[in-house]
Amino acid sequence: MYTIGDYLLDRLSSVGVTELFGVPGDFNLKFLDHVVDHATVRWVGNSNELNAGYAADGYARLRGIGAFLTTFGVGELSATNALAGSFAEHVPVIHIVGAPRKELQASRAKIHHTLGDGDIGKFYRIDREISCIAEDLNAITARAQIDNLIVQVLFQRKPGVIHLAADVAETPTEPPTGPLPLIEQHDSEAAARDFERDLRAFLPGRTLAVLADVLVHRFGAQDRLADFLEKTKVPVATLSWGKTVVNEEETNFAGIYAGAASYESCRHTIEDATALVTLGVDFTDNITAGFTTKIEQSHQIDVRRDTAFIGKNAYTPLSMHRAIDILEKVITDLKPEYMPTGAPEAEAVADSAQLTQSQLWCALSEALTPGNLVLAEQGTSFFGLAAHHFPSDTVFIGQPMWGSIGYTLPATLGAALAEPRRRPVLLIGDGSAQLTIQEIGQLIRERIPAVILLVNNDGYSVERAIHGEDQYYNDIPAWNWSKALDFFGAGDFGLTLKAETLDELGAAFEKTKAHPGLVFLEVRTGKKDYPKQLVRVAEALAAK
Repeated sequence: MYTIGDYLLDRLSSVGVTELFGVPGDFNLKFLDHVVDHATVRWVGNSNELNAGYAADGYARLRGIGAFLTTFGVGELSATNALAGSFAEHVPVIHIVGAPRKELQASRAKIHHTLGDGDIGKFYRIDREISCIAEDLNAITARAQIDNLIVQVLFQRKPGVIHLAADVAETPTEPPTGPLPLIEQHDSEAAARDFERDLRAFLPGRTLAVLADVLVHRFGAQDRLADFLEKTKVPVATLSWGKTVVNEEETNFAGIYAGAASYESCRHTIEDATALVTLGVDFTDNITAGFTTKIEQSHQIDVRRDTAFIGKNAYTPLSMHRAIDILEKVITDLKPEYMPTGAPEAEAVADSAQLTQSQLWCALSEALTPGNLVLAEQGTSFFGLAAHHFPSDTVFIGQPMWGSIGYTLPATLGAALAEPRRRPVLLIGDGSAQLTIQEIGQLIRERIPAVILLVNNDGYSVERAIHGEDQYYNDIPAWNWSKALDFFGAGDFGLTLKAETLDELGAAFEKTKAHPGLVFLEVRTGKKDYPKQLVRVAEALAAK
């Protein structure tokens, strides 16, 4: 018998979902039987619901959409942090919540996994605050509700939530009769004409540069941007949130812009441009060293998802793709002067008997290879690595807007399953790893050949850098990390290494490249050794 649950799975499959993450619970078990029987959607269990949400987020960043399943109440609320992160970071994730049967909900009985007050809708109301759309499926309208939710999630690039009551999931229905009616963004021809006209008047006599960031990727304009940069050779920088949104090996790449924390050559290229094109840019405290940007609006051509600006003048509706088309045409015609990019700057690395943060991130960036999938935890890993150039065809994932520590370990599972051809490289601190370490078990079960580089510096370095450097609340229990892979049952699939000096790190990298399975590399650095970028950001945050 074909059911509403089957319909939901077929619609997810039609937009590219082949893995469903989650944790089983009594309100979703019968639906899970349909997942197990589905031809293209595969169940990937997680250690807890928070990790499931993180995994679906990592998956969606590469696949374009992700989904996970929890049970009502306890499981649903456990995943709330992950869903909020997807909302803040513009990631299209669908959270399916297995809910009690409709008649049981209507009875206002004291059902387990509720607060016992008969108000069954409280958790749904929470879900609505951290999603672009939430639907409590009704058997009569479920097909339309499912279609609308998936369409909105894909268009808005934000998460959505489906409450799927057990009896609704089992209700008979018919398979889809056609493709999803996806939303195509409308461009105003008048807005396009006005933007081109005013751009032609604005550019002469000015010096041009481009600053691109993560929303270029989120809204599907990354390939179009690459083509634009290849044809025009305009100098381009990104913020760390959007690292690898452009090819960092190209000669017109100016570096990573971070406000006052930028290398001087990159700061000059961006801040001194008198015609600065910002593409998909949102300035946040973590990526601008506490909002230390110096960009004048009168010099800015700001291109967003559906609107372009020249100074204060807005042109809408105008898609990012169409605006880039117009920029390319006008720049090709007018041939304006470009800002210089300057020679790539390298961080000064001092000799040290003990491995330092500077040595670590310089060596790691040089060891990466094209095709790597790099995930950097929001701590010393993110701030230490962000300014270093990556090889072409490398994907970088961080979470600087939401900044939930522990995110990247489960996200590695999801991202690796979304693009199996890429070898994941996870960079995570000892404090963050203790939050979500359980997901190593799933990496082993799925036979994912990840490289986990764990920075062991005895605690919460980000918090130490901000405040309480010597306070014990920034200390954590000392784990014996050398036993981690054995504990989770890696067997011969796993390789455990440790490095405390630069020479040991180099030798560990060589062994890592030769091992085809999962590698756990523990790296020891000083307790108060912070990346320079983290110091600048911490100083700005401490002043707030």
